[in-house]
Amino acid sequence: MTNSDDDGPEPASLRFLRRLVTVLTGVMLAGLILIIGLIVTRFRDTAPPLPAEITLPDGDTARAVTLAEGMVLVVGEAGRLYIYDRVTGRLKQTVDLSD
Repeated sequence: MTNSDDDGPEPASLRFLRRLVTVLTGVMLAGLILIIGLIVTRFRDTAPPLPAEITLPDGDTARAVTLAEGMVLVVGEAGRLYIYDRVTGRLKQTVDLSD
């Protein structure tokens, strides 16, 4: 068995390769930290404002609810579309969907 100190000086190509691997490892770690940081800052839970309560008229029950810009759309079992204000929850319009 030989000791690594007895092998002589390190070849230049091996020294270059070791530095290259070290630099690439640092770049990969920095990129990973950057990606995690972007995910955390971009995908925060910033829910849009919603009304505390929406009451359907005539005791109708909701079949589907859709959030749109500035409004909440509710399709009722009775075949009506109810359009509510997104902030106040006030009924703005009713559309009959039956034929």
